[in-house]
Amino acid sequence: MQTATQTLSGLMGLCVGDALGVPVEFTSRAERIKFPVTKMLGYGTWHQPPGTWSDDSSLTFCLAESLCRGYSLDAIALSFWRWYKQAYWTPRGEIFGIGQSTHAAIMRINQGVPPLEAGGTSEMSNGNGSLMRTLPMAYCHKTLNFSELISRVHQVSCITHAHVRSQMACGIYTSIAIELLQGANLPTAYTQGLEKVQTIYSAPQFLAEMHHFARVFSGEIASLPIEEIKSGGYVIETLEASLWCLLNSTSYAEAVLKAVNLGGHTDTTAAVTGGLAGIYYGIEGIPQLWVNQVARKQDIMNLARRFTLAVYTHN
Repeated sequence: MQTATQTLSGLMGLCVGDALGVPVEFTSRAERIKFPVTKMLGYGTWHQPPGTWSDDSSLTFCLAESLCRGYSLDAIALSFWRWYKQAYWTPRGEIFGIGQSTHAAIMRINQGVPPLEAGGTSEMSNGNGSLMRTLPMAYCHKTLNFSELISRVHQVSCITHAHVRSQMACGIYTSIAIELLQGANLPTAYTQGLEKVQTIYSAPQFLAEMHHFARVFSGEIASLPIEEIKSGGYVIETLEASLWCLLNSTSYAEAVLKAVNLGGHTDTTAAVTGGLAGIYYGIEGIPQLWVNQVARKQDIMNLARRFTLAVYTHN
């Protein structure tokens, strides 16, 4: 049976990676090469104390909290609105750095637009704002069949990012996370996660998008030189970068620091990397100093316990 420790490993892994990246978000790779991040910093880009996480973790926790009461797109969307308007699940009572697509979707939700119709569907709406928060869905794998779970992952993406490409990125990430939760090693989780989700993405509505994921589905993402790994806000870049960092590391710390030191969208790349690395290396593999520095550590631990219990109560 899935344990609260396993749940905490993913949630805390994501959050710590996020917090490591927040102070240097939008800095260049050249700057990160010159001054690499090696520890939890503070202030910097957003003038926040060390251990402050961003909307990436906030919306992940909103999703997990909503799932504690069962699966409801309306409830998930409302929790996103509460985060934006009431600073719900923020580290220090304020929000900063909200993405344009997420902001626009939350405004539509507030105007009464149904959650499945709130997210942008244009080519320009393929930022990493749904990928960064999708991890809790993977923990539902024991109570839902795979195709139903991936369908729900797509729906959850649509709340803010409804383009098929964003939905697929979330599905690929979730499928790999499930393999890690079931005990696979990193290379196996990567290849088996892809094989499993490819059965869904061979359907006509997804085929036209598959060429965007060619490097991911090649099975060779890890062998690409760092110069070919981008770390901007585009969902494909974030998915590729996170898998590259994960597969080219041998510890949690190495994986998330690699992600941060790519520069660019440092918080999101490290959060997406950290969620998978946290599951694989376990909570004991995350440096304790970093865990202790994270804002609202006890609240995150409590959420992990509630969420673990709820996953086996609700579908």
